[in-house]
Amino acid sequence: MNHAAKLDPADLTLLHELRAGRRRHRRPAKIAPPPHAADAGFGARMADRITALVGSWRFILIQTALLLVWLSANVFAWVQAWDPYPFILLNLVLSFQAAYTAPIIMMSQNRMGDLDRARAEDDYHVNLKAELEIETLHQKIDLLRETEIARLLALVERLEAARGNPA
Repeated sequence: MNHAAKLDPADLTLLHELRAGRRRHRRPAKIAPPPHAADAGFGARMADRITALVGSWRFILIQTALLLVWLSANVFAWVQAWDPYPFILLNLVLSFQAAYTAPIIMMSQNRMGDLDRARAEDDYHVNLKAELEIETLHQKIDLLRETEIARLLALVERLEAARGNPA
């Protein structure tokens, strides 16, 4: 069964390149390495760290505790109420936090998306190479089977010839 007909032209080109590479001393196909975290710039690393912090239960619990302290201090006026009800200053602080956190999280997600795409591309190349190797193994097994069948047929013919000619 020929699966090559289902591939688009770019995939067929890659498949032919892989076949040619296999023929040349079985050199592996050259696949570009995916970008690693060590290759990321300072901003990308910071975005990843901030995203990891903001997306943790530790952050949620600390933020909840701080909000409860803020609200309690202003409702019960333990200290002079610097932000009385309706807590306009608190809304402003949380808005600033959201305004800065959202783009940082998006930067980290974009970078993770790029890494995922690079990994998916590498996986595709590896899978295509594996498919090619499996196809080659099938061809070898078929050739062995044909050779074995031809050998068995030759033996049967010799046995029939020997039975037909009692010497």
